[in-house]
Amino acid sequence: MPAVAARCRRRVSPVARRHALSLAALAFVLAAAALHAAWNALVADARDTHATTAVALLVGAAVFAVPAALTWRVEVSAWPYILASAALELAYFALLAAVYARADLSFAYPIARGSAPVLVLLISVLVLGAQVSLPAALGVLAVTGGVLLVRGVGHGHADGRSLVLALAVGACIAGYTLVDDHGIRHAGALPYFEVVLVLSALPYAAALLLVRGGAASLRAAVDRRAAAAGVGMVTAYLLVLAALERAEAAPVAALRETSVVMATAGAALVGRERVPPARLAGALLVVAGVAALALA
Repeated sequence: MPAVAARCRRRVSPVARRHALSLAALAFVLAAAALHAAWNALVADARDTHATTAVALLVGAAVFAVPAALTWRVEVSAWPYILASAALELAYFALLAAVYARADLSFAYPIARGSAPVLVLLISVLVLGAQVSLPAALGVLAVTGGVLLVRGVGHGHADGRSLVLALAVGACIAGYTLVDDHGIRHAGALPYFEVVLVLSALPYAAALLLVRGGAASLRAAVDRRAAAAGVGMVTAYLLVLAALERAEAAPVAALRETSVVMATAGAALVGRERVPPARLAGALLVVAGVAALALA
């Protein structure tokens, strides 16, 4: 059987292999988007967003510690990327909890998620010298524009500080996406993110303990909501890391933003929200962007 499998692999052309990897990357990113929308909804609706975030991070790190140890592969060259990613992730989670404490999900989520792929594309081209085809660039812009139409940038009330916090979250997403795109080449996906998560979770929880002056808030946040959010956030990002092994950072970052479309579709299907024409147009624009990225 191994010999037959090897012969079958030799018959597959390089073009077909690239196409298969593109389909795999697409599946990974879309699954990650669904999980991302779910855990963000859990955190945003929490009574104490900072405490829930801290507990979720600790739960995620604990759940995946043993699998990470069993699949350990972290080269020395990965550590600069790990440290940079951990710093960006720590800032990301702190800013995310802060904006969710001030503004609702429908305001913060589209701004943070919608700004990230544009920043990734700009940095990839202007700073890193990446080659991005015209269809890919148009796909990134289409997905971003569709996400903003689906949720509406101006939906809901929020002050200027909330806007700045949401944009800062987007900058952190762009930063760690680019860092991890290179760092994952020097380590296994699971141990890589486990180390990043531990280096983010412990300082976050410690800072919360110092600021709040005790562990009462953390104990109060230990529930099924925080546990589900922790498992969801880790699984979602592991899927993104798997996609980054198979695709460039710009399309991966853009396709992740379909999580906003998924959240809107879910709300419409269960009858909790009326979906206006602008949101339907945004969904169609996202579909067009996904098609452009898949064919690029």
